[in-house]
Amino acid sequence: MDFEFTEEQRIFREAIRSFAENEIGPLVEEAEETEVYPVELIPKAGKLGFLCVRYPEKYGAAGTDKVTENIFLEELGRVCSGISSGFQVQASLGTSIILEHGTEEQKQEYLVPAIKGDKISAFGLTEPNAGSDAASIQTTAVKDGGHYVINGTKTFITNGSISDFTCVAAYTDKAKGASGGVSVFIVDRDTPGFSVTRKLKKVGHRSADTAELLFENCRVSEEKLVGKEGKGFSYLVASLMSGRISYGGRCLGVAKAAFEASTKYAGERIQFGKPIKDFQATKFKLARMAMEIEAATWLTYRASWLFDQGKKCMKEASMVKLYTSEVAQRVTNEAMQIHGGYGYTMEYPVQRYWRDARLLTITEGTSEIQQIVIARELGI
Repeated sequence: MDFEFTEEQRIFREAIRSFAENEIGPLVEEAEETEVYPVELIPKAGKLGFLCVRYPEKYGAAGTDKVTENIFLEELGRVCSGISSGFQVQASLGTSIILEHGTEEQKQEYLVPAIKGDKISAFGLTEPNAGSDAASIQTTAVKDGGHYVINGTKTFITNGSISDFTCVAAYTDKAKGASGGVSVFIVDRDTPGFSVTRKLKKVGHRSADTAELLFENCRVSEEKLVGKEGKGFSYLVASLMSGRISYGGRCLGVAKAAFEASTKYAGERIQFGKPIKDFQATKFKLARMAMEIEAATWLTYRASWLFDQGKKCMKEASMVKLYTSEVAQRVTNEAMQIHGGYGYTMEYPVQRYWRDARLLTITEGTSEIQQIVIARELGI
């Protein structure tokens, strides 16, 4: 196995790091303070070819791979995990089902504009009473002639209030259960019966747009059905596997940002006449942080490589999600300890890394769910 990134991947890392630091960085403080996502970044990234980087070139994307996609998410997460989440949905859950199962007309109408940054996507699965148990969603889509009538509520939807379209999961036949009764529909933001009922205020990821969506007799054409009726749950499972691998890059970004900030602060903070990095207690913290980040890095990029090879990697995807999210929490927690009282003030970004990391073991499948998946894949 080759443990080195290719020259193209190294060049891409430098390009996206420059974009993240120079274009996203200056907007972070205001976005976090106002809790308003800087939507102007989406078309700007699209023009530079930074959206949906692993999608095919024939649709205007870069046509790279999962490894490169995680490089992208790592560099964005290193600058701002909240803003990064909007890009992640655009590049995966909000569009991947259309890429894999949509008609050519759907791809031209939604996927191509999403790649260009002309349209923002969202993904509607979670509901007030259906989180980890995704099969228990209550949203329905009833066939009525050449249309479907959707009724239900979705919550915790990233890009929810800024999206131009949302891929929505709904039961078309509850009698068949999740495996044969769930379908996916594209709902445009101006569709009658669709509304954003509220934006959610959060402890962390304040710059991310997170909303609750309501569908009241929301009537969509049968042409908005993605793939086959009743096959939606299998599509969702495949998308979640890819998304969990992508979480590795996102978690690495937060962890590396916290580590870099801690190393810098430990060299500048003087106590008892010397920098705190010279004390064994701090050295050991930094050493363990570095070790865990390194282990998380290899786990993430190996799973990305497996995905690119077309190999079965549900187990590895859940391992990535479980381990990297917990590493992000441990690293940011130690970063707060190293910063001491200053870390608890809003003057230093380490408090943002700490707050943002707390979400990562919850979304995209909790740590508990990941352990269930891993055990099942191991046959135990």
